[in-house]
Amino acid sequence: MFSLIIRGRKSPELHKWRNLVVSVNFLAFSSSFSSASAAADVSLQDGQKGNNFTVSYLVKSLGFTTKLAESILRKVSSDDAHKGNPDSVLSLLSSHGFTSPQISTIIKTYPRLLLLDAESSLAPKLRFLTSRGASTSELTEILSKVPKILGIKKDKALSRYFDFVREIIVADKSSLKLSHSLSEGSAQGNKLRNVLVLRDMGVPQRLLLPLLISNHHACCGKEKFEETLKKVVEMGFEPTTFRFVEALRMLYQLSDKTIEEKLSFYKKLGFSVREVWEMFKKNPSFLPLSEKNILNSIEAYLGLGFTRDEFVMLVKCHPQCFNYSAELVKKKTEFLVKDMNWPVKAVVSNPTVLGYNLEKRTIPRCNVIKALMSEGFLGSELPSLGSVLVCTDRAFLKRYVMKHGDDKTLVAKLMAIFTGVHVS
Repeated sequence: MFSLIIRGRKSPELHKWRNLVVSVNFLAFSSSFSSASAAADVSLQDGQKGNNFTVSYLVKSLGFTTKLAESILRKVSSDDAHKGNPDSVLSLLSSHGFTSPQISTIIKTYPRLLLLDAESSLAPKLRFLTSRGASTSELTEILSKVPKILGIKKDKALSRYFDFVREIIVADKSSLKLSHSLSEGSAQGNKLRNVLVLRDMGVPQRLLLPLLISNHHACCGKEKFEETLKKVVEMGFEPTTFRFVEALRMLYQLSDKTIEEKLSFYKKLGFSVREVWEMFKKNPSFLPLSEKNILNSIEAYLGLGFTRDEFVMLVKCHPQCFNYSAELVKKKTEFLVKDMNWPVKAVVSNPTVLGYNLEKRTIPRCNVIKALMSEGFLGSELPSLGSVLVCTDRAFLKRYVMKHGDDKTLVAKLMAIFTGVHVS
């Protein structure tokens, strides 16, 4: 074991602010989501048993929101759609003592589990782990935290990873020091050893345990891992954050020569080395992007009316802009600038708006603003872009809808526009 010296939200859903007094037909709101769910269903079916792995299935069986269900389905290849029987998988988990919240967590993390065969693939693994002395509480807790363990095919590897995760969880609960026996030099041994190092540095379980089963190589090897970890620590990344793990992954895959080439490329674009590393600290995933992707990104922004200086300012503040597709940037910028008449400078000053969902966040809020302006409640001057989009749903509603609480008809109309629900 090597030593290192180190130093030391999702927008609220509509139901979270039901306490706000609004005359809106929420039944219609629910109905619209049901119809949207049906329309969005991806037909992933088990031809023999007739079970559907669809948006509506996930919503009805697991209580997921439509948005979450759609996100989960995107992680599943349609080529594997014919495999498995979701109902049998859920029944098997339930019969082994998994609670509804635990099952939901497992499917969110590892949706492909629903495509595995319950009897020939999953049941034998659960029986094997139980036969080795795993109690029901241990089994459910560990597999809820790292469900991808169930994707391991060989019993020996399955047992080893399960035992290792169990030791980490037990040690964390009792503040004990781990003394796991590791085979020196093996790929598996190196990965387990490196995970222990990250744990000792303070990387939390929710970020640490998935690395065990991850296909990424950030926890493999020894010298390369040590060198990369040293760089990440020296940059000041906080081990308790996702960015720490992301930075480790990004730097691990790049050689020193490649990093120097990338720094040289960004210097030609007008960025200093210090600025590149500052952007990396905000968004580690931009560094591995190819020169072609970066140049295409610059071309897209310039074509939308941004000056080169404005583009530089944009990505310095919000380097995630490098990762956005040209098509989405064009669509969002044209809506904000051409349809809503905000100046390009407003987007430059609030670059995070380019990352917001256009249909579910930007357009509904802007439609509320349009309605207020058409009825003379905001005068002729458009509110600032930040006050409309860079705030939570609750703050937006309080600022632009609930202030008209005395006019129930107007509030109902604005809420209908905001939610996209027809109110009779």
